[in-house]
Amino acid sequence: MLFAADMRQTDPLVVLAEAQQLRTDEGGSAINPYAAELVEGVVQHRERIDEILSTYSLGWQLDRMPGVDRAALRIATYEVLWGGVPEGVALDEAVELVGELSTDESPSFVNGLLGRIVEMRATIDVD
Repeated sequence: MLFAADMRQTDPLVVLAEAQQLRTDEGGSAINPYAAELVEGVVQHRERIDEILSTYSLGWQLDRMPGVDRAALRIATYEVLWGGVPEGVALDEAVELVGELSTDESPSFVNGLLGRIVEMRATIDVD
């Protein structure tokens, strides 16, 4: 949903609501509550997440990153800094996701960037 919103240049909460409505209209089950929590959490902290990613990306502007990488990085950063997800789990999932869906260079880039964020976690203001 974050990737779709990014590509459509629309609010992720609108995409979340549309996805939920589509599932309901088709008689399907609700959106996974954790998926909704991730979208809402990233939206709530998006400005700070993007500042953090821009600070630690070392030579890469956020808008130049592949969309899948950007979405995975935003999710993992939210999970680590606000979501209470163990660092290793968030990093592994993000790296696996971009390994399946993005460029050949994406896993090492995402791993390195998230590794820097985890390393600097104690000094990052998340309020």
